This record gives sequence, structure tokens and C-alpha cells, in this order.
Amino acid sequence: MKGRIFRTVISAVALWAAIAATPLAAEPAQKRGPVTNLPLPRFVSLKAAEGNVRRGPSLTHRIDWVFKHRHMPLKIVAEYGHWRRVEDRDGIGGWMHYSLLSGVRTVIVERDMLTLFAQPDSKSLENAHLEMGVIARLGSCDPLWCRLSADGQRGWARKDALWGVAPDEIRE
Repeated sequence: MKGRIFRTVISAVALWAAIAATPLAAEPAQKRGPVTNLPLPRFVSLKAAEGNVRRGPSLTHRIDWVFKHRHMPLKIVAEYGHWRRVEDRDGIGGWMHYSLLSGVRTVIVERDMLTLFAQPDSKSLENAHLEMGVIARLGSCDPLWCRLSADGQRGWARKDALWGVAPDEIRE
């Protein structure tokens, strides 16, 4: 009887120690796509000049939208077989076949006359200005700035003026 009580007490102490050793605010594991094992959500771009956006993940589902801007950034929020559920910057979307999407990263300028700077510093030389809605190729990003190229112009822009890059994303 004493042995059983002793084992129960030891087990309870061990369980309590294991619980106490576990961090209370552990970071949740990043969600991964079941097909590609890539992070969700993630950004991609439209490879084709046009892409049908369907109500469900197959050719039998009706077409709800047609995206018509090559290199337009899109956010993948789900995967199913060869299909990806995507959203544009307005939250509009549906299912697209993966062959219409590219891993080439682009962004949409969200601020009118966005200044591209020579360095990631607002006091550096101004290289160019981009209008709202311009699609630019995304280069490297630090916590606040991203390097862009659009129509032969290159420079650094504030990340908070762009759609197509996560606020905490760092790119080399």
C-alpha cells in the first residue's frame, strides 16, 4: 500500500514538473499546406496573363472571377490537390490551378506616389516615385523596408505601403 501511494506521489510530482517546464506562451507552429508542406498563408504571383478563379477546387466548379494582370501578387490560404485557394489584396478570391501561379514574388503599391529610395532610409536619395496600384518585383526585405524594381526603376520602399509581403517577413 505504501509503495503504491509513493509511486502515485512521485508520478504526480513528475507530471507537475513536466507541466511547469512547458512554456505557457509557446509559439504556435506555423500552419503548413497539406500538399506542398509550404507555409500558409504565403504569397505568390499570377504567372499567366489571365487566370480563372473557381468556386471550388476542380474544373467542374463555376468560374467566379478572372484575374487579368500578369505578375499580380496573390495570397495562398489553402491547398487541395493541384488547386490553391487564393485571395487578392481586396480579399476576393477562390480556387486556381497551381500551374497558373508562380513563386516569383511581386507586390502592389498601396500608397500613391510612393518614393523609392537609394537606401533603406527616408533621408537617402530619392530614385523614383511609384503610383498606387503599380505591380513591382520584390527583392530583399528587412523589418521595415523592401527593395523593389518596377519598369527599370529600383529602390527601397517602406514595407507598410506594399501588399504582397508579410509585415514580419525578412528576405535576403
